This record gives sequence, C-alpha cells and structure tokens, in this order.
Amino acid sequence: MRSTSTQPVPGTVVSRDGTPIAFETTGEGPAVVLVASALADRRDTRRLAALLARHHTVVNYDRRGRGGSGDHHDYTVRREIDDIAALVDHVGGTAALFGSSSGAVLALRAAAADIGVTKLALYEPPFVVRRDTGFGPPDDFTDRITGLLATGDRAGAVRAFMTDAQGMPSPLVGLMRLIPGVWSTLTGLAHTLPYDLAVLGDTQHGAPLRADEWAGARCPTLVLTGGRSPAGFHDAARALAGLLPRARHHTLPGLGHGAVMQAPRKLAPTLTEFLR
Repeated sequence: MRSTSTQPVPGTVVSRDGTPIAFETTGEGPAVVLVASALADRRDTRRLAALLARHHTVVNYDRRGRGGSGDHHDYTVRREIDDIAALVDHVGGTAALFGSSSGAVLALRAAAADIGVTKLALYEPPFVVRRDTGFGPPDDFTDRITGLLATGDRAGAVRAFMTDAQGMPSPLVGLMRLIPGVWSTLTGLAHTLPYDLAVLGDTQHGAPLRADEWAGARCPTLVLTGGRSPAGFHDAARALAGLLPRARHHTLPGLGHGAVMQAPRKLAPTLTEFLR
C-alpha cells in the first residue's frame, strides 16, 4: 500500500527466510528504499523520508534485528539483501536505493546482486582504501566488538564503535550517555553491530577495492561525501566511483558523516535531483 500524503503507512513484508521486515511507505512516484547505517533504524531516516516523499514513494524500513523487524539466529549478509529484495518486490519489482555509511555498503551489495535496483545513491561508504592516513578502525576491531557483546557488555561495544570506528572523542561519547533515550536506544541495537561488520567484510583493511566484488552494480550511481568529513571518506568515494561503470562522486559542502540525521534538508535536494 502506498501513501499519497506525508503520513507514513506502516507495512510488513516477509523475507525469503521467513523473517518479517517492518517498513513505512510515504509519498508517491518512483520508489526509493532507504537503508539505515549501523546503530540506526527507520526512526533515524524518517525526516529524510518525509523530504524525499515529495517526489517519490519512499520505503523506510527497519533492518533485521531492529525496531519492528524480526531476526534469524543465523545471520548472513545475503539474508539482508533478501530483505531489500522483498521490499523492492513489494513496490513493483524495481526501486532506487539510498544508504549511508555501512548501509551504503549493504545497498551496494544489493545492487550488485541484481534485485531490480534502478539507481543507487550512497553517502560515505566507510571503505578504507589507504592505511597510511590512519583512517579506519584498528585491525582487531571486529574481534573486540564480538568479545564485548559475548560478555554482555553492550555499552562497551557501542562505546568502542563510536570511538574506534567513528572517531568520536571519548568525552563526547560520555555526554551522549546523559541524553535521555539516546544511549538506551544505541545499546538496544548493539547486537546488530556484527551484522554491519559482516556487511563491510574485508573492505576496511586498506586494500584497493576489488572490481569483481561490485561488478553486478551497473545502475547509475551517485557516491556522496560531506565537505566536513575526514579525507578517508573522500578517498573511498573516489575509488568506488572510479570502479563502477556508471558512477560519479559529488561532495556536499558543510556536511559531516551524520548528515542523514543532522542535516537531511541539505542532503535531500541532491538526492531528489539524482533519483528523479
């Protein structure tokens, strides 16, 4: 069911493995599916969805293990791609995708899997294509996150992700713990951090991107970066845009890595122009 107003219409699709995937649909026009980043769900992309809904049917969904969506005890990246495929089927078999950070990498993997993706917009996929800059998490990051979660230290896993993967100063992370509702939401999603690490795979070790891994992503692609973001994001965007056959890179002045939540009004016009 599509919404013809700015009021989201809730729905659920069932993925190939039987997992229910919850979503909201807003607006009308060509369909675009929003793919959230790590430690985020559809609440974090809701403002952007409302802006894009002026020209699109926007599908804003909870990735598996988050919000209203179900989960499966045996996680694989392919299951997440199947989730997106079910949403694309729901809106008629073709759709554009927009993803940010690790969600951008998931969107890229979905496009490469040939599931009916017509256009692909990616905001700062966190590939690490150079190690000499110090950009990216430490080599033992995945083991550290997994270990913290295995001991039940969800707060420690979130803190490690914020400081080691996102580069946030520890005092700022400490302040986040004082904002009502914020820290509990983040720790409530901590169990999905290994999902995003699996989506990223071996792309954060400083090696060049492999052309064969993304060869299936042949649709028009816009790789966006924010002018305030670290140079590593721009290195990654240029490398990816140079690798894909129909891609280009564009920088939006004044934006940082959190633009989807912090500055959706500055992000939406460029996305709309590309996706229309």
